[in-house]
Amino acid sequence: PCSSKTFPLAHCRLVDVASASNFHSFKLRHFHLDLHLNFAVKRITGWQVLELTPVQPGVQSLILDTHPSLLIHSVDCKVPGASGAPDVFLSLTYRIEPFTDYGSSLNISLPAAVIRPHRAFRVTIRYTTTDGPAIWWLDAELTCGQTRPLVFTQGHSVCNRSFFPCFDTPAVKSTYSATVRVPEGVTVLMSASRSAYSKQDRVFQFSMEYPVPAYLVALVAGDLQHADIGPRSRVWAEPCILTCAVSKLGGSVERWLNVAEGLFGPYVWGRYDIVFLPPSFPIVAMENPCLTFIISSILESQEFLLIDVIHEIAHGWFGNAVTNATWEEMWLSEGLATYAQRRITTEAYGEAFTCLETVFRLDALHRQMRLLGDNNPVSKLQAKFEPGVNPSSLMNLFTYEKGFCFVSYLSQLCGDIKRFDSFLRAYIEKFRFSSVIAKDLLDFFLGFFPELKESCVAQREGLEFERWLNGCGPPLCEPDLSAGRALTGPVQHLCDHWGVDAPDPQVISTFDLSSWSTFQTVLFLDRLLDRSPLPPVVMSLLSSCYSALLDGMNAEVQIRWLQIVVRNSFYPDLPRVRSFLHKHTSRMYTVPLYEDLCGGVMKCFAVEVFYQTQARLHPNLRRTLQQILFQSSALNISTAPSLLTSPPSAPSSPTDPPANGTITLRDVNVSA
Repeated sequence: PCSSKTFPLAHCRLVDVASASNFHSFKLRHFHLDLHLNFAVKRITGWQVLELTPVQPGVQSLILDTHPSLLIHSVDCKVPGASGAPDVFLSLTYRIEPFTDYGSSLNISLPAAVIRPHRAFRVTIRYTTTDGPAIWWLDAELTCGQTRPLVFTQGHSVCNRSFFPCFDTPAVKSTYSATVRVPEGVTVLMSASRSAYSKQDRVFQFSMEYPVPAYLVALVAGDLQHADIGPRSRVWAEPCILTCAVSKLGGSVERWLNVAEGLFGPYVWGRYDIVFLPPSFPIVAMENPCLTFIISSILESQEFLLIDVIHEIAHGWFGNAVTNATWEEMWLSEGLATYAQRRITTEAYGEAFTCLETVFRLDALHRQMRLLGDNNPVSKLQAKFEPGVNPSSLMNLFTYEKGFCFVSYLSQLCGDIKRFDSFLRAYIEKFRFSSVIAKDLLDFFLGFFPELKESCVAQREGLEFERWLNGCGPPLCEPDLSAGRALTGPVQHLCDHWGVDAPDPQVISTFDLSSWSTFQTVLFLDRLLDRSPLPPVVMSLLSSCYSALLDGMNAEVQIRWLQIVVRNSFYPDLPRVRSFLHKHTSRMYTVPLYEDLCGGVMKCFAVEVFYQTQARLHPNLRRTLQQILFQSSALNISTAPSLLTSPPSAPSSPTDPPANGTITLRDVNVSA
């Protein structure tokens, strides 16, 4: 008989080391934000009202997560009077205390005379934001249209404490509402289920009627227009890119939503709208409920756009409706959403397409594993981190792909993928609008399939659930991807032909890359990149065969070819690197190239291009690139411009660039 203990995950009380708050002491029912956006000084002023109920006796303080960039002006309290007595209004004392480098704590003293267990009260906090990590102000020059400024927020994973004081933990969910006052000509959107606008007062009203964690509260304001693309979806974007966005997604989103509903049950959020943001958006996409944020740079890469939007749709069930209770178990959102994304693409586009995309991602996972080593703790699904560690630093491919492999393994245990679909529908139904730990998921799984519990699958040797969750290294097993061989086979065959010292041009000419899908092409280039440095004769032949062809392809293809160029110090194609970095100003396309340029013999070239383009880079990205360019280098910011009087020339005997031991953004699925 198997042990009654399935895996050691029971918690007597949930601990979130990333939050300074005392969220266990209160029930947060609702909060309201009243905000004024001042673009001239890049500041948000206003107040927040929290509706709270103490759930423990003797509570003497309310502790919220906040940030040094958030200036608190006052804290007041309203307690309903007992037995018809008038409400009690109090001014509360508070203090700000340090917590970590990504936040601080707001400790509010509560008067024992009026704060009683299970009796609701309201706290009003008046505050002003300054330059915090959640709020991104873009000057007009950094927007797509370059005519009007724009602001957006990005809360994942612990940034929204610099937007408003909160219980900044995914364990706490509540409804919220907001009033936002803006200058004329500015449109405001939020991750809310309802909205209204008073043109006369220039006031937007929002309401989210379903409980969400703090990190899913999002705002964007600027010169935004919309077009409907389905019965419950519209695209928002700056006017100059709206037509392109509609042409890429028109008709598709409703189809994907219908497929997802057939698999996982009703889409509960009402609207599924998408807003395309300028290249300064720090990640590819963010699953804010009712309003997905997505970077406009991805519009030119149709297959990547498709995958990223479907991934965010999947979060409507996995991540938003049912959420990981702590950031240490982020795989409960990302692993399940990745599995759900691939179920949707299989139904919509066939198993071969899904297998190709999965092979591409698992290649990246194994690349990351080679860089980190098999015993690196960040490869655990339950990534324990010490107080002070920013959860965002643990967002990696293991969260997505190792999590996906574990969920796929659970589906294989069922023996029938449709039975597993039924389990996921029941899981969503049971835990909707709550936050869970792995024990909740796996206990429910074993309860749903009692025959599997009876056969002790949780302790199956070599595949124990505990080992999946707490073991370092690659996935214990991967799904069968043989259905994609018709698409992946030609890629591997072409890689093998290029792997010899003297490739046969006649054989290579039989492979037509122009007829390949984007995922086939990027898989081919990634595998070539893994083999770099390549012999000079091979690089010359590669360039003559593909450079001109790849110039006409999308940025996801181009960046991989240019990384091959840089890692092989192939100077004839350096003008293409320069052109690419002049055109693309997003983090996902600039950082990997600059890392490779600085890892080899091309740092002077990188500095030159940086100074030519820095005015069009967001200050946060500019700082990141300066760190890459000038850390541990003889170059420094004050002297670097003097090096740029003439273009760098190639050394007489180029040396191979050192092996790049860092994990670049191309290795990470940076959709949240």
